[in-house]
Amino acid sequence: MEGNFLDMISKKQRSHIMSSIKGKNTKPEIIVRSFLHRQGLRFRLHSKNLPGQPDLVFRKYNAVVFVNGCFWHGHNEPLCKNSHIPKTNFEYWWNKIERNKSRDKQNIEILKQLGWRVFMIWECELKNHCFLLKLLASIKSE
Repeated sequence: MEGNFLDMISKKQRSHIMSSIKGKNTKPEIIVRSFLHRQGLRFRLHSKNLPGQPDLVFRKYNAVVFVNGCFWHGHNEPLCKNSHIPKTNFEYWWNKIERNKSRDKQNIEILKQLGWRVFMIWECELKNHCFLLKLLASIKSE
């Protein structure tokens, strides 16, 4: 099937779907949180005093984690099936996702300048348990 699901539904349906998307406590985020908590790691959520409000903050390890949705944050991995920009209103979506990527890059740079170790895990990576194990090891390695 060529194209994106959002290209095949009405504008009204698309608007309803997009308005119901939340930025916090998403399913991918909860998967990561549950896994890391089961491994004994403790963290704070969505720290408002840090640039980009990282999804998880590990003060003990001076590390932050962003759990990124592949579509919204423009995952550039060729094998990722979730990051295709809809053909409908392509220019709008292209610009929006590019702004998101630019903002993410800026926030990551600021966090690094503040001395934080920044980790990012993508929604599509959660299908492979190895990525979670690698994230765990990376956080714990000081």
